[in-house]
Amino acid sequence: MSHISTDKNKLLTRVRKVKGQSLALEKSLEGEPDCMQVLQQISAIKGAVNGLMKEVLEGHVREHLGAADITQQQRQAEVEQVITILKSYLK
Repeated sequence: MSHISTDKNKLLTRVRKVKGQSLALEKSLEGEPDCMQVLQQISAIKGAVNGLMKEVLEGHVREHLGAADITQQQRQAEVEQVITILKSYLK
């Protein structure tokens, strides 16, 4: 069973947190919000997304890159995929 399936409830909780924070930001922007409130909400959303990325990435590294039964070639391909994702994420 994959780490995504195993951690599904925890990951869904994080996604729902991001969704709730995004909706709160949208609602706030529909009114006349204070700049600091908007900045705080954006910061909270970023933190929630970073936490989600950390959880999924850690599970992937442990399950896929840490697997003893994969070849060096498979491991290298996994590493390249993770690097590509991280470069995209960190833009």
